[in-house]
Amino acid sequence: MEARVKVAGHPVHQMLIVFPLGLLSAAVVFDVIHLITGSMTASIVSFWVIAAGVIGGLAAAVFGLADWLGIPRGTRAYRLGALHGVGNVGVVVLYAASWFLRRPDPGNPSVLALVLLLVGAALSLVTGWLGGELVDRLGVGVDDGANLNAPSSLTNRHSRSA
Repeated sequence: MEARVKVAGHPVHQMLIVFPLGLLSAAVVFDVIHLITGSMTASIVSFWVIAAGVIGGLAAAVFGLADWLGIPRGTRAYRLGALHGVGNVGVVVLYAASWFLRRPDPGNPSVLALVLLLVGAALSLVTGWLGGELVDRLGVGVDDGANLNAPSSLTNRHSRSA
């Protein structure tokens, strides 16, 4: 099944996710720099990068939802898509909460703000894997002949039937 929303033949959701993924990952890097060096500038950069990443995540979610609604219910792809989407909403909420907690003093984030950021980063690894499973293993969004019930890539079974 191919993506519902495309530009020049390419799925919009897959094009958009690189921005929030990169921005939110960069926020972790800048916060680590802040923790190692004490640089307030690094923490302030993280603050603004989180804001941009959350906005980008919300934009990508709109197109992801449109694609997910086109997946037939009762398939493995539908279940994985639901986990991927709900998990990514959780990622955005965690980063947004971290950003909100930083607002009074962006150069000195609280321990809770940093913990929320790290939990969001860890969750994004899981949801990113789920997205990869949908696209790379099942062919969702890129292949009209997608196998919406292909076994997990963690098994030794092949995704396509002979």
